[in-house]
Amino acid sequence: MAEPRTIAAEKAFKLRKRAKKKKPCFVRQESWKYIRLKENWRRPHGLDNKVRKRFKGWPARVSVGYRGPKGARKLHPSGFEEVRMHNAEGLKKIDPKTQVVRIAHTVGKRTRAKILAEAREKGITILNVKLTKPEVGKEEKDGKEAEETVAETKEEMKKKEPEEEEKPREAEKK
Repeated sequence: MAEPRTIAAEKAFKLRKRAKKKKPCFVRQESWKYIRLKENWRRPHGLDNKVRKRFKGWPARVSVGYRGPKGARKLHPSGFEEVRMHNAEGLKKIDPKTQVVRIAHTVGKRTRAKILAEAREKGITILNVKLTKPEVGKEEKDGKEAEETVAETKEEMKKKEPEEEEKPREAEKK
């Protein structure tokens, strides 16, 4: 039964991509006219509002007709269903073939580490993980070596700063 669902989801995902290309960019009325108005969509009110009345030549108004296919609504752009995770126990319910995890922003470091460890074991993809280089152990470095690396980074920063400052000056002369 899992195969027909994935085929239907793939079909819906392709339909959503095609529909999204045709969908207009919904902007707030007259946001192009006034700097104080942002382009964020606001529902038009007012008796003579041209967008509300759907006059020709005015921007499109948000409506149900622009909605994507039902099978693709909760899908991540990668094609997987996105699930928000608050603790490591929730990973037991995840299907790695059809679902991916996004760790909630309120989760602390310790719980996040548990979730990451269990997800690696089970082969579950996590969307919001910052990949960093493994740090060299602090115990391995002596105090002198640490000071040398700090001094080297400061020198590199000083070298980069003058180069960046010279470029705008050259542009001003021209």
